Amino acid sequence: MMSEEKVKELTRIYTVPLDKVMISPRHKRAKRAITIIKEFATKHMKSPEVLITPELNLIIWSKGIRNPPKRVTVKMERDEDGVVTISPSTEETEQDEE
Repeated sequence: MMSEEKVKELTRIYTVPLDKVMISPRHKRAKRAITIIKEFATKHMKSPEVLITPELNLIIWSKGIRNPPKRVTVKMERDEDGVVTISPSTEETEQDEE
């Protein structure tokens, strides 16, 4: 049924908590953070197809596999095909500059 219905385009900004990552073994934390972000997007944007941009991937891996950030503010965009693209939010930096 979902494929027959038209999917609306949707853009939202979320802060994804990554505190569950700290339960994981140290050598798997950044990988787990990526998985948590994808699960969050699937749940909140109601789409199984999720793509993470290279920019967001660099932010997660910036301090290595052992020390991902505690939380990440992201912009999630769903297109007509139901594919969710996750990128770092830029609105935070625009508000800080003003």
